[in-house]
Amino acid sequence: MKRFFYYLVLIPVAAVVLAFAFANREWVTLSFDPLNPQAPAAALDAPLFLILFAVLILGVLLGGFSVWLKQGRHRRAARLARAEAERYRAEAEHLRAQLAAASQPRDSHAILPSPVPF
Repeated sequence: MKRFFYYLVLIPVAAVVLAFAFANREWVTLSFDPLNPQAPAAALDAPLFLILFAVLILGVLLGGFSVWLKQGRHRRAARLARAEAERYRAEAEHLRAQLAAASQPRDSHAILPSPVPF
């Protein structure tokens, strides 16, 4: 069922992307020189859809990196909480072992008191 919904979304998105690419395949000049637009010092000739896809991919990567940087303090807090939980778990295991050792009789001939009826 999950795969069906995946294809239900994937096929229309792929169709729209292909239609966009076919409709915008004319070559354009992307100029990086704002002072001399007629003869730019730095320019790129490419199909329009490639430039737009490259800008889209660059935006997604920059946005993901920005979010990753902003969530650094949360990752650090989670890492510290995991270390603290592991320390408490080890301490609890140590205390359980101490309690088990203390509750076992040391002398096998020791007389245990009888339980008191209520």
